[in-house]
Amino acid sequence: MTPNLFFHYFFNVDPPHTATGNMPAEYWWIDLIRIVVRVLVGLFAILLVVPPLVWWERRLLGFMQQRQGPNRVGPWGLLQTIADGVKLLLKEDMNPSSVDVVLFVLAPVVFLVPALVTSAVLPWGPSLTWGASAPNVSVGVLYLLAWGSLAVYGVVLAGWASNNKYSLLGGLRSSAQMISYELGMGLAIVTIVLLTGSLSLTDVVARQGFTEYGLPLWNTLKFFPMGLVAMMIYAVSMLAETNRAPFDLPEAETELVAGYHTEYTSMKFAIFFMAEYANMIVVSAICATLFFGGYHAPLLWLDGSYLGPLVALKTNALLGGAVSALVPVMWLTIKILCGLYFFIWIRATMPRLRYDMLMRAGWLGVFPIALGNILMVAIAMALGYQYGLIGWIVLAVVSLWAFAGSKPGRAFTTNSRRDTTVLLYSEAQPFRGVPEHSGHGDQTLPPNALSEGALAAAGQGPLDDAFAAKKG
Repeated sequence: MTPNLFFHYFFNVDPPHTATGNMPAEYWWIDLIRIVVRVLVGLFAILLVVPPLVWWERRLLGFMQQRQGPNRVGPWGLLQTIADGVKLLLKEDMNPSSVDVVLFVLAPVVFLVPALVTSAVLPWGPSLTWGASAPNVSVGVLYLLAWGSLAVYGVVLAGWASNNKYSLLGGLRSSAQMISYELGMGLAIVTIVLLTGSLSLTDVVARQGFTEYGLPLWNTLKFFPMGLVAMMIYAVSMLAETNRAPFDLPEAETELVAGYHTEYTSMKFAIFFMAEYANMIVVSAICATLFFGGYHAPLLWLDGSYLGPLVALKTNALLGGAVSALVPVMWLTIKILCGLYFFIWIRATMPRLRYDMLMRAGWLGVFPIALGNILMVAIAMALGYQYGLIGWIVLAVVSLWAFAGSKPGRAFTTNSRRDTTVLLYSEAQPFRGVPEHSGHGDQTLPPNALSEGALAAAGQGPLDDAFAAKKG
């Protein structure tokens, strides 16, 4: 076999994008190599992104909260995540004497594997050969639901195998949280199945094309506002599924222990940490695939299906093919980054819920709304959009009226802990930097805080004493 023939079949350059590229049976080993390469690309695309993602989150949180993020190890703190990984790798790996060693070691792996395996069916391009790690799976949606529900086993095993009461309670609480919000997430995904009429993720993305005017046909915009509500339900559920703020109760730092991974050290703890960020990447990719057009551009004139043939016509076919293959990956990456920004933004913005609030929001909020929304979508598809819209409006009004008279509704309008209203600034007040001695960076103080020099001139004590005196 010549190199040209190998690359011809390996990259499937035949015009019909079939699964094998019309490859002769004796070249079966080429397809095997192609499968291995696709799997490795999908695997390392997640694992290698985790360290930069951790750094990006810490820097972005520092920016949002007006403080410094990592800025000492490497330029702009770029090597801080690597230093943290080396630290965890060199820490002593201990197994407490009373744990179930097999399950204790297996639990982090069980928690990580579903995130890596789930990503196999997510399409990153239109090709049926190179469009995903496992392209054109006819039941991709069921595959997502099946593997996504297995992550809870890793949490339960970690809590139970630790033989620690706190870990067991953390594992049970986390499993109840994940199961509760999986129902709402599943109904949001079923809404997309109704809109698409297929369980194949390739078909889901292909049917989110463009109108005759080049505008997007995303599922979020279909049967408005029903598609938008389904997307919002999925967004809330993916926060709870990944144990992220404000639903990060299983590992809340306000508690005495760290939940289900209390007894874990060294790389076993690092695997839990890695699995959380890998899950963030995967659920962001699922959200982009189901609701925001997947690898399609926001406008037709920016899409690979338009730019590729245009470049091929103006220059040559090889460059046009490269544009057609890489532009979809670029747009999917941008949408995933927007989803990750949403995770970080919510963490920096919203306070943590209590556990009873979390479960009430899941069972009395997310689940009924998702159930009613999917019912209205079915009515809209069966009888027409106007009937579904009228039913959705009636259902929303009745639900809001019932909620307004309920005890949870009154909790939103009254504050039982205060007799007076807290006055807030009408706009954000900037914090000013106060230079410290070299080697320790800058501190930030409120706008009305006095500097050390002003306090000394006024004959007052340190800042803490001044604040205490001012407070009364």
